[in-house]
Amino acid sequence: MAVAHLNKESFVEMTSHGLSMVDFWATWCGPCQALLPVIEELGQQLEGSVNVGKVNVDENRELAKEFRVMSIPTVIFFKDGEEVDRMVGASPKNAYLERLEKLK
Repeated sequence: MAVAHLNKESFVEMTSHGLSMVDFWATWCGPCQALLPVIEELGQQLEGSVNVGKVNVDENRELAKEFRVMSIPTVIFFKDGEEVDRMVGASPKNAYLERLEKLK
């Protein structure tokens, strides 16, 4: 699976090494649903080079609170377990690719 559906335990495991991007989302969020195919495409395209995951904020409120996610969708970028950047709101695929390129 190219995009991992994360909980507290798998979140730490996935983001602790290398470059990761995590989409904080909810099923009832229209912009989150619009971003879904973009995240899926990125997961497939970046498999093996960037870890791509999703966190359902309704099911994982503690993670959303820990990372101060106030609006969704929020995509947070991690490098070796540390937050290095974030994007709030839905953006086109190229915007995420450009951000990742700057973070490498």
